[in-house]
Amino acid sequence: MAKSPPSKPLVADDRPLRTRARKPRDPLQPRLPLDPMPARIEHCLALLKPRPPIGPDWIYEIKWDGYRIAVHLNNGNVRILTRGGHDWTHRFPAIEADAKRLGVGSAILDGEAVVLDEHGRLNFGQLQQSLGGRGGKLNSGASIMFAFDLLYFDGHDIRSLELTARRYFLRSLLKDAQGSIRLSEDIEGDGREIFAAACEHGLEGIIAKYKDSPYRSGRLGEWVKVKCVQSDSFMIVGYEHSLSARGGIGSLLLAARKEGKLVYVGSVGTGFSELTAQHLRTTLDRIKRKSSPIEYGGRRRVVWVQPTLIAEIEYRAWTHDGKLRHASYKGLREVQDNAAVFNIE
Repeated sequence: MAKSPPSKPLVADDRPLRTRARKPRDPLQPRLPLDPMPARIEHCLALLKPRPPIGPDWIYEIKWDGYRIAVHLNNGNVRILTRGGHDWTHRFPAIEADAKRLGVGSAILDGEAVVLDEHGRLNFGQLQQSLGGRGGKLNSGASIMFAFDLLYFDGHDIRSLELTARRYFLRSLLKDAQGSIRLSEDIEGDGREIFAAACEHGLEGIIAKYKDSPYRSGRLGEWVKVKCVQSDSFMIVGYEHSLSARGGIGSLLLAARKEGKLVYVGSVGTGFSELTAQHLRTTLDRIKRKSSPIEYGGRRRVVWVQPTLIAEIEYRAWTHDGKLRHASYKGLREVQDNAAVFNIE
């Protein structure tokens, strides 16, 4: 349970926090009572660990499987920025509309845009389809945002406050919100038990956060992610043609980066639907090439492609010879989402 900040609460009852729009101030004016609103804030990122940290100083959240976004609200104007700094406001119209209804003059919310399937489960593939696939221009009216941090509120930059104080304001701002912007609930308890429960329910994993930490950009260890199933981004370098498989794709050949060049890490032949496979085939056939972009000693007949498409792949482990084990295709990653090909240390 998030504790209230040491200062006097803004409200004395359980009503959501509400403020009115403020007139813009001259940034050159000395002793400004308000903080200038940042145009963009680099995200605080979670450090991957094999086990969750435990103890009373940590809280836990579900690891959401979608696109990291920041919602900037300033006197009725909304901007939705991706992790890479691209403006995708027009691609999340429902989130934009709900941001305008928050009843606050200015705010910056940090969170994840996701799509839930008919059973209420996270579905990264449906999120991508709703956006029109890689490079698509569709608007995802089905997307919702799970907000897990508040960085700027009512004219004040609150990143220096401890996490529990920021969560206190966020919880009040989003009290009873069930629309396109919802609170990512925090959980207190034994991190090992919470992680086990997340895996049992088929979730991707959990995020552990240090309660007293300020919001700092980068991957500094104050946020930790623990995955039930490994999921990383790999370059598609070719596909094995099949007359019987969906879309004519038997499997996709994948590569990771190692010492500045692409190396083969195996293939993936599951995880894509007939519609996804057909879209992939059409996209890949536009970027065919005659020679292999990687060193490849396999005997399969492969259609090679330009290494420009980045796929998100789930897998269980690595084999002894550096190949992905039990890989499953999740979708194509966007450059705008700051997608990075897995680097083999």
